[in-house]
Amino acid sequence: MSHKPTLFTGGFNPEGAIKWIDEVEIIFEATGCDEESKTVLGTYVLREEANVWWKSVKLRMGADGIAI
Repeated sequence: MSHKPTLFTGGFNPEGAIKWIDEVEIIFEATGCDEESKTVLGTYVLREEANVWWKSVKLRMGADGIAI
């Protein structure tokens, strides 16, 4: 979190989403994040519509992260 990734609020903004993904991927690479840490960090900075979306995805996922 010391790299201060931008918060992502969702909505229809494909260019903003791509910019956000690029930024977070740079942080992942610089810090050597493993896959589980990427999910934790990536979802930590979701707000508003994006956070609602993530909560609905988690509800559809099983304990192993497999869609049910």
